[in-house]
Amino acid sequence: MNTLSAQWNKKIAPSLAVCMLCGVFVGCASTPKAPTEALQAADLAIAKAEQDRVADYASPELSEAREKLTAARVAVAEKEMVRAARLAEQARADAELASAKTQSAKAQEVNAELDKNADILQRELQRNSGGAL
Repeated sequence: MNTLSAQWNKKIAPSLAVCMLCGVFVGCASTPKAPTEALQAADLAIAKAEQDRVADYASPELSEAREKLTAARVAVAEKEMVRAARLAEQARADAELASAKTQSAKAQEVNAELDKNADILQRELQRNSGGAL
């Protein structure tokens, strides 16, 4: 039994250790896939924001989205896929925020216009009824 243990220590254990080490290196060397879907989602969100005329209302957020998308593409080129995915998601979120701010600002403008028209109608009604309201 002692000779078997000695053979294990001399021949098999080092080979096994080398194989395990190679496996670790191969596992670490593999690069995750490019975040294609996240990049496309960011592109679409930015395009939608541009269609919504976001530049009139939320230009800083749209600029931030564009910068992050560019940085995400650079990260893909540098094979930093995790960072690229994170930046692409942030770009999408920034573009969606810009769109939401734009929709909110437009809605506030419509509400202000409706309030103004309601006030005008109220004054007209009072004037036409001789101030009885």
